[in-house]
Amino acid sequence: MSHPKRRTPARVLMYSHDTLGLGHLRRCRAIAHALVEADPEISVLILSGSPIIGSFDFRTRVDFVRIPGVIKLRNGDYTSLSLHMDIEETVQLRAAIIKHTAEYFDPDVFIVDKEPWGLRGEVKDTLEMLKARGTPLVLGLRDVMDEPELLVPEWERKKVLPALQDLYDEIWVYGVKEVCDPFDGVDIPASVRLKTRYTGYLRRHASKVATPAPAIPFGDEPYLLVTAGGGGDGEPMMDWVLRAYEEDSQLPYPVLMVLGPFMPHEQQNELMERAERLDRVHVITFDSRIEALMSRCAAIVAMGGYNTFCEILSFDKRAIIVPRTEPRLEQYIRAKRAEELGLLSVMVEDGDRDPKAMAEALRRLPAQKLPSEATGLPLLDGLDRVAQLVDRWVTARAARPVVPFRQPA
Repeated sequence: MSHPKRRTPARVLMYSHDTLGLGHLRRCRAIAHALVEADPEISVLILSGSPIIGSFDFRTRVDFVRIPGVIKLRNGDYTSLSLHMDIEETVQLRAAIIKHTAEYFDPDVFIVDKEPWGLRGEVKDTLEMLKARGTPLVLGLRDVMDEPELLVPEWERKKVLPALQDLYDEIWVYGVKEVCDPFDGVDIPASVRLKTRYTGYLRRHASKVATPAPAIPFGDEPYLLVTAGGGGDGEPMMDWVLRAYEEDSQLPYPVLMVLGPFMPHEQQNELMERAERLDRVHVITFDSRIEALMSRCAAIVAMGGYNTFCEILSFDKRAIIVPRTEPRLEQYIRAKRAEELGLLSVMVEDGDRDPKAMAEALRRLPAQKLPSEATGLPLLDGLDRVAQLVDRWVTARAARPVVPFRQPA
């Protein structure tokens, strides 16, 4: 067999199961953009189930294949987002598209986001096919998954450890071990620890794409940005902040609230009607250029998902986090640890949503330390490190015998 030079351009395939929310998609997009910026001879293709992936700008040599969407119900089951198909048929269709894409795209590296087998095992056949070809398989994990009491039985049910031990070549944790470790409290085999790389958090930048900047209704006045990410469960936080402004119209900053595209319309309408009665509150539903809004704001109130935490660090913003506590404690664990390190403050929603308590927290915000003043840890090396890891795998694969590519039947 021949030992070819590295293929030009190299190809990276990324998979993100994306039910409802923006977290997985935005993380994959940030990584993809960093890869093509670091290496002019890489192309990245993202497999995503996000219904709004087309709303985002993508750089040259980054593209996506949208697989049919699914949505997670309150009882934990999934259903098709748009198609009149049951979930088994939908997953089979998604699995077929994923495998067919991987066969033809023939990636040099395959990066899977968070779910080792994909949604309901939909990536299993693709992983096994690429493994047989010698394609490096990488699992990317955020810094916190869930509390160990819930994570361990979930991983046992989903047979996660066999995948980590036998299938994946490397596991990348997009965080800093000294801040949060997704394996805390989990009995992880030594072989899995040895293949785990902690990359650091993924630095974010305001978009360089030449699109009009989002409109800010406050001119040059410093403003508070309140964001709920996708917004599907963001109403309690938005309501709490609104109550504070209804209670005290003289809080330090005017506020721009970004509700999120997945917030139910009735909730959006109610919040907008209340905001219209307040002079210093402006509400929009969604802007795909949230980084630009963050880079220009004075401070942030958010729920504390992985991407938002990266943005708070990247743009060095004072922040109050109101973490989700159901069905996972992921946001709460991250937020409390970050508060211990002096990176931000935390308000836990207890059902009362006392407007005075939120107003007091907002009045303290301008005197809060910036994240950069809080810790000497290098936190934001993630994208550079991921680019180095990808380059190493691509180069190593090119230096060894290649399984001949056969056109799928």
